[in-house]
Amino acid sequence: MITNKFKTLLTALLLPLVVNAQTVKKLTLQEAIDLGVANSKNLKLSQNKIDEAVARLAVVKDNVLPSASASFLYNHAEIPTNTLSIGGGNPIHLPSRADAFVGTAAIQEVIYGGGKYKYAQESTKLLTDVARLDADKNKEEVSYAVINTYFSLFKVMQSKKVVAQNLGAIASQLKQAQRFFEQGIVTKNDVLRFQLQQANVSLTDLEIENNRKIINYNLDILLGLPEDTEVAIAESDLPLQTVQPLSTYISTAFANRQELQQLDLQNKVADFNIKTVKANTRPTIGVGANLYYINPSGSFIPPSEQFIMPVTVGATISWNVASLWNNKNKVAEAKIQQKEIGLQKEVLSDNVKTELNKNYQNYNLAVQRINILETSIAQATENDRLLESKYKNNIASATDRIDAETLLYQAKINLELAKADAKLAYYTLLKSTGKISQ
Repeated sequence: MITNKFKTLLTALLLPLVVNAQTVKKLTLQEAIDLGVANSKNLKLSQNKIDEAVARLAVVKDNVLPSASASFLYNHAEIPTNTLSIGGGNPIHLPSRADAFVGTAAIQEVIYGGGKYKYAQESTKLLTDVARLDADKNKEEVSYAVINTYFSLFKVMQSKKVVAQNLGAIASQLKQAQRFFEQGIVTKNDVLRFQLQQANVSLTDLEIENNRKIINYNLDILLGLPEDTEVAIAESDLPLQTVQPLSTYISTAFANRQELQQLDLQNKVADFNIKTVKANTRPTIGVGANLYYINPSGSFIPPSEQFIMPVTVGATISWNVASLWNNKNKVAEAKIQQKEIGLQKEVLSDNVKTELNKNYQNYNLAVQRINILETSIAQATENDRLLESKYKNNIASATDRIDAETLLYQAKINLELAKADAKLAYYTLLKSTGKISQ
């Protein structure tokens, strides 16, 4: 029967394990991307910029609405000298004081402004689309940052796994060497060589663990997780992809790269800017109505027939005739700005092609490296097996045995790193197309 004291001790020993288990989070690559996108502060800032652009568009739309105003005035006058004589006529007697109420209401609407309001609305709408594309680009950047860090963590975890296997094998070899030493088959120096190898690999393990902690912390920050969360990598996320022809990726990039789409929109905005400048040479036509309330009776509510309420309607046309000759240089300037946008797109298109080709070749190289490393592992495994047999039969030295084992485990580490690098190279290729999730 378990005593209460023993239960308390068992609970105290297991509690840290339970707490640690609660901070471990196993994530697939897609789950990590989704978390990073959902919690990115940069993307929240991008969304705020979109909201700002939408609000600016609403303001521009409001500018085409009629303007209206109303006012009400109370005026009180004291007239100390209220008798006025002009020539030999009868004097005019004014009251010693007077009160008046005057009210006005007006509504005005521009019915033709040369198209400037329309062009302003269209260009602002295009700039809103530019802000959305900017947010999409930031989303791609955040996703790639998560992918990059995820694979960095995968690489150190795979390295730790291989190093752990290496330490286990060294421990076995050390135990065997000590037994051979006791039997007089090998020298004390052979035992020391295995102990030195064990110390060196242990140092490597410490360095890898330190890197794991740094990368894991960075990934926690990227994903918006608590900073003490230990991320566990799902290894099934690492299948190699078969690439399509380079031309396919170039076509995809020209259809999806946000920077190219933004320049297309900026070109349209520039076109509207040219139209807006040209619109300055056209007249502006507006209509309006005004209502007046004049009450000189002094009473807030005047007696009948002691106030007037005239209503006026009218139309205005205005034209800055000088714009016919001082506006052409502004049009030329706007056209030059539009041409610059076209040149920027040509430069960016060339850069996209070279970037895609580079990433395409890098991925193919990464896949070839995997094939070569798989062959080298087969060779290193056979070499390690032969040296192990020779060492057991006292034909090979401890140094030869250690070198063979080191080559084998280094080849294994290189293969795991190459697999992660190849997968990251594939996502780098996708990022170049502007569409990282395909």
